[in-house]
Amino acid sequence: MEFSSTEPRLSSYLHARACRSGTPLAGNFELTARCNFNCKMCYVHLTAEEQQRRGRELTADEWLAIAQEAGCPVDLALFNEISEKTPNLCHLAPAGNTYMEDLERAGGVYAVMAELSKAGLLDTGLMTCTGKTVAENLAGVVNRDPEIIRPIEAPYSKTGGIAVLKGNLAPDGCVVKQSAVAPEMMVHEGPARVFDSEEDAIQAIYAGRIVAGDVVVIRYEGPKGGPGMQEMLYPTSYLKSVRLDKACALVTDGRFSGGTSGLSIGHVSPEAAAGGDIALVRDDDRIVIDIPNRTIDVVLPEGELDRRREAIVRFEPVGRNRVVSRALKAYASMVTSADRGGVREDI
Repeated sequence: MEFSSTEPRLSSYLHARACRSGTPLAGNFELTARCNFNCKMCYVHLTAEEQQRRGRELTADEWLAIAQEAGCPVDLALFNEISEKTPNLCHLAPAGNTYMEDLERAGGVYAVMAELSKAGLLDTGLMTCTGKTVAENLAGVVNRDPEIIRPIEAPYSKTGGIAVLKGNLAPDGCVVKQSAVAPEMMVHEGPARVFDSEEDAIQAIYAGRIVAGDVVVIRYEGPKGGPGMQEMLYPTSYLKSVRLDKACALVTDGRFSGGTSGLSIGHVSPEAAAGGDIALVRDDDRIVIDIPNRTIDVVLPEGELDRRREAIVRFEPVGRNRVVSRALKAYASMVTSADRGGVREDI
């Protein structure tokens, strides 16, 4: 709680805050234990704070991994649960016209949390690394610009920035930044254009082989297939450059960053390299995406996915035609899909 991700990297406050955060924890095992005991509630707080700011698909992977390693794993579905009751108070770029610097001037994460606490969305009695409770840390914090951080009574939307979708294309879930999706794309159906690497998809976009209505599917880019979940920022940027960002969808078992806009769906689980159904999709299959109803499906006759699975001799252990080191091959052999944070498989 002592640090704010909105502060400029070279802020003179950062060093002082680091010292203040570390001092209460040094040698204080009771405080450390209490913080660990409350780790699931901390996850809820972090998710709520990210939901209302702008939403960021990568958040799911990061926090799922942290929760898993902390010994208190949570389900990806928690994002939907929190999104349903957490309003979107900020519209940061690329979803909006304000930036992180603007958020910091308006009061930063502290002001955001203060707004959330007004609606009882945070447990302000929780202990933090400062040695104080959330309520004590928020004492005196004010929202200095209600145009940048909307008051809790007047949010941009009543639900959060990210959503988890499930269906036969992603039985264990996938993640979309719904706050960056154009209203007309919240429900979309189109033919699949399938690629087994990010590079192949980029070449197709450059060559003009992607047209309005298509659903670009990029697979073998998950934790195993990457290996390591390369960020799919280039394909979304190129779709935007050819003015298809509001006319096409992009679905991948890879990941996205906070800079992504448009109907970009990542973290499809299970991933292709782990035998997920995304590996069974073929060009021209119809894919239906319904964000309001939290679903994503490939439309096929009953039993067709099973027939296709039986015909596959071997799922690629890593991305096709990709040369990787022995260390990365070892990593790929042990890592889980994104719905569990891409952590090491229990052995």
